[in-house]
Amino acid sequence: MRSGYVEILGPTDGVVTLRLNNPAKRNALSIEVRDDITDALERLAGERHVKVVVITGAGGTFCSGFDLDEFQHIDEDPDLADRVWNSGYRFHRAMLAFPLPLVAAVNGPAIAGGFDLAVMCDIRVAAESARFEHPERTFVEVVYGPLHDLVGAAVARDLVFTGRSIDAREAHELRLVSRVVPDSELGSAVRDVTNQITHAPREILLRMKKKVIARAGVVANDVLDI
Repeated sequence: MRSGYVEILGPTDGVVTLRLNNPAKRNALSIEVRDDITDALERLAGERHVKVVVITGAGGTFCSGFDLDEFQHIDEDPDLADRVWNSGYRFHRAMLAFPLPLVAAVNGPAIAGGFDLAVMCDIRVAAESARFEHPERTFVEVVYGPLHDLVGAAVARDLVFTGRSIDAREAHELRLVSRVVPDSELGSAVRDVTNQITHAPREILLRMKKKVIARAGVVANDVLDI
């Protein structure tokens, strides 16, 4: 099934894949794409046959971050500004509060908000072509909390203040990703991970994810501390 620029594949054996499919814009997170991801996650959260959701990108890019074409006009268009920020809030909350495991299949560069998209997942499997970078630090503050939760204060501060690019191997050394595989093996590596996850009953996964969300401490009612 396809919703806008987000393909919804499955469920297959408890696994659903959300694939960003706008390679021409390097799978940028436009309002439409963010809303499609949010709507899909809100629906999938309540479906009894779903145990885990995989997020990936089509083409050679995982995600290039928010659509900068929209940001160029928000100062002169208050309605657009409201839509951008409201969509962003819903998107981040849906990701961070999703009640089941999220797996990022990082098939290429994860830049800016694409870096955040990967970090907001519970597990990241990276292709060798993946890289991670926060160039948006020059004009907007970076989502920090989920990254700090994964790699600790020293590494997180280095990455958000310098904006330096790290490749898949360094991401693995920093424990940002669980494993790195050749690009051609990414699908099978992700299937190995999801097969392990789906051995557990859905009820156990729900209880475990509830603990994960509580311990991370970035979601409290309608407030995000990111």
